[in-house]
Amino acid sequence: MEDAVREKYDALRAAIAGLPHALVAFSGGVDSSLVAFAAHQVLGDKALAVTSKTASLKRRDLALAEQLAADWGMRHRVIATDEITKEEYRKNPVNRCFHCKTSLYSEMTHVAEETGYGIILNGTNLDDLGDHRPGLVAANDFQVRSPLVEAGFRKADIRAVARALGLANADKPQAACLSSRFPYGTAITEALLEQVETAEDVLADAGFTQFRVRHHGDVARLELLPEEFPLLFEQRQAIEQAIRTAGYRYVAVDLKGFRSGSLNDALSPDQIQIVEVR
Repeated sequence: MEDAVREKYDALRAAIAGLPHALVAFSGGVDSSLVAFAAHQVLGDKALAVTSKTASLKRRDLALAEQLAADWGMRHRVIATDEITKEEYRKNPVNRCFHCKTSLYSEMTHVAEETGYGIILNGTNLDDLGDHRPGLVAANDFQVRSPLVEAGFRKADIRAVARALGLANADKPQAACLSSRFPYGTAITEALLEQVETAEDVLADAGFTQFRVRHHGDVARLELLPEEFPLLFEQRQAIEQAIRTAGYRYVAVDLKGFRSGSLNDALSPDQIQIVEVR
């Protein structure tokens, strides 16, 4: 581990060591995994990882979170959140993530009341702060701390430390919630989330690493890494048929390739929320 990155990890551990206890919002992604792992190493049983089995979290990611916590010997609780029942979430407005995170942190507050662990940590890092992130408004509302921001971590730093620590998901591709596959204003249902998840499982099983299936009615728009386009055409017919079986009539490939948050391109400047972490 390079000295500069090691210093950031030492700062992360120091920030967590100053806490009496912590609840970690843990999705199974590498960002929250690093926070959870460090919290477990520093606080032991005074750290509890909390994962929501929401319909917008892939079943594979839920299983990964459970496996990681078990491998580390970390206390872990799986909870149910209610965002999918809320009209303001189902309508998929431009601040959808605010409603999702409000549900998550509300439930984590109940866990805090039960356990006495009143400090909630998330996996937000510096690279998250320059994008449309209405979920950070909810984090501020609930006084959630972002220790990766406090320690100066960017995404590349997180992966470098995760590899050095031997975390099993150190190279796990970015995996935003399934609701991010729908253009703003497209209503979200559990059935549609399951449809997208099934289509993305097709791509995962075919060997793709970083991808999205963007939902446009009966069209599945595939965002893939350009260097993996040949893999798509090697399996074109099987992939097309499997995604059609998932419920799509047409399967299209976005020639621009994968890009995180591509549906934010449709937002006007006054709709974009750039939030400072408090």
